[in-house]
Amino acid sequence: MTVTPQTQQRASQLRQQLQEAGYAYYVLDAPIMEDTVYDRLYRELQELEERYPELIVADSPTQRVGDRPAERFTSIRHNIPLYSLENAFNIPELEKWDGRWRRHLTASTTEESAEYVCELKIDGSAIALTYEHGILVRGATRGDGISGEDITPNIRTIRAIPLRLTLENPPPIVEVRGEAFLPLEEFNRINQERASTGEPLFANPRNAAAGTLRQLDPKIVDRRRLAFFAYTLHLPEATPNPPQSQWQALEYLQHIGFSVNPNRKLCQSLAEVETYFQQWDSGRKSLPYMTDGVVVKLNSFPLQERLGFTNKFPRWAIALKYPAEEVPTVVREITVNIGRTGAATPMAIMEPVQVAGTTVQRATLHNQDRIAELDIRVGDTVIIRKAGEIIPEVVRVLLELRPPDTQAYTMPKNCPECDSQLVRPAGESVTRCLNSSCSAILRGSVVHWASRDALDIKGLGEKLVEQIVEKEIARSVADLYELTREKLMSLERMGEKLADKLINAISNSKQQSYPRVLYGLGIRYVGKTNAELLAESFPTIQALSQASVDDLESTYGIGSEIAQSVWQWFKIPANQELVGRLQAIGLNFGSEDSPDVKPMGEQLLAGKTFVVTGTLPTLSRQEAEALIKQSGGKISSSVSQKTDYIVVGDKAGSKLEKAQQLGIVQLSESELLERVGGKEKG
Repeated sequence: MTVTPQTQQRASQLRQQLQEAGYAYYVLDAPIMEDTVYDRLYRELQELEERYPELIVADSPTQRVGDRPAERFTSIRHNIPLYSLENAFNIPELEKWDGRWRRHLTASTTEESAEYVCELKIDGSAIALTYEHGILVRGATRGDGISGEDITPNIRTIRAIPLRLTLENPPPIVEVRGEAFLPLEEFNRINQERASTGEPLFANPRNAAAGTLRQLDPKIVDRRRLAFFAYTLHLPEATPNPPQSQWQALEYLQHIGFSVNPNRKLCQSLAEVETYFQQWDSGRKSLPYMTDGVVVKLNSFPLQERLGFTNKFPRWAIALKYPAEEVPTVVREITVNIGRTGAATPMAIMEPVQVAGTTVQRATLHNQDRIAELDIRVGDTVIIRKAGEIIPEVVRVLLELRPPDTQAYTMPKNCPECDSQLVRPAGESVTRCLNSSCSAILRGSVVHWASRDALDIKGLGEKLVEQIVEKEIARSVADLYELTREKLMSLERMGEKLADKLINAISNSKQQSYPRVLYGLGIRYVGKTNAELLAESFPTIQALSQASVDDLESTYGIGSEIAQSVWQWFKIPANQELVGRLQAIGLNFGSEDSPDVKPMGEQLLAGKTFVVTGTLPTLSRQEAEALIKQSGGKISSSVSQKTDYIVVGDKAGSKLEKAQQLGIVQLSESELLERVGGKEKG
């Protein structure tokens, strides 16, 4: 089909409206459009681009997330090196730096007054962005400052980074440097999800941001909602009226579409810099992101140019770091907690102390390897801090204060809850209890089942779950649905009205969706998002339970570790029995009568993987994929040796080329319809 001028104009208008709305929301923090309106416009543009692929341009808001994971990252050389900054850890060291740059200049210049720009030092990962004629063409990690890794697909997922600069006549090339970081709220959300799936927690937002940027799958990066502040700008020499100072550059960056940290200050003296530094020493605790210091730069670009660089650092900038608050305390006990996945986590119980504004009495010791590394013992005086000022951690042991006759600590051989033998699987650092009847595992499973993102059972909190498990009123989540008023009345502080309310809440949870139920089962590594992906590709629990590891791995967004975990979970008879009980109770495990699912006996494409590419004559891509799923087939976004068929329309592009190289069977729309029983559109 030919694209009409009216359609081209509408697509251009939609792109502009969405770009302006995104800039207002993510950069200016001043929304100009309701979310529902944005979503409607986004869907309209998406549908136009699917109908007319030639309308797709690199800076379209629909193109932020790539089609398929990368196999690896490519090393690239930075056009302009990313120098690290010299550190100062107190005001006297800042004053020494100030004296050094002044002495480096000629005598006539040292008498000149200097302005300083102070910016909060964000605890994230530095990235380099390249724009050609206003379009983002490359994003890279800092690496060693000379070379980094090309992570452009991941960079495109960060909403605060514009895909197109807001300039009518952009320079041929613009280089921007800045910091990608995880807001604290998002960091906590990710760690909560990782805890619920038995994955190790990120120690701090910086590590989480760095790990996220190096994910091979852009969809995972997109789900983690990285933020970004720009702080450095490089323009071609011929650019008319370029910024002449760092302060002007920050304003220019915001003008062309970037988010710039609002908590910056132009200081006229070193005394003002010190005031700013001290002000944010306490103020940073209320920020929605982590900052570990202040970056101080000379404002004047001509002055920066005259000063130049050492072998490692710019002479005109320095990072003034806040000291990490480290506090001594005494270890009174080392205990082991058993989580819902059976993970045995050692915990140090300490004399309560104040750290970074809160009272700390417990700190995780992670595993036996960390205990051995610290050589921590009961009675030791230890130094603790908050990793990323969030998670308490033991930094070191003060051996000189160790009491005599202390004993090295080793993990117990048996579970402290059920006395079953603890096992450390080969290749893992975590020791586990493998007894599915362990009360600790059961408590964790029930709490997870009732959590907000799973079955969302109001009133079923940890304290109540402890009583239910302790009194053996419930030995599995399925037993919750057999609770009666009489059984609940045996619990502390439980009245008739409260018991009835809880029973109703449990009964109402039967209406929750299949993905929520799947997430609630607590399969290791299956978080909320992965449960949604699995439910989409395997619309019934029967289909999911019968899937092979290869079938699971071919699901978009599901890696080998998750696939193996899901496959193993369904092979355990106790888990099969649990699913059967829950199905009989009436929990939602997908419906074979659903319009999106054909009965298993009619699934003519069962076990086959399809890729749909190009523009089909009568079906949209979503309609074609729905037909395939209804007939038991699986959808993949990329062509590989695991692909059985590729459904081809006009302007198929690179996917078709790869399919031809691999000898994959090609189907037209009519051939696809024949294979699914001649089902017509609509």
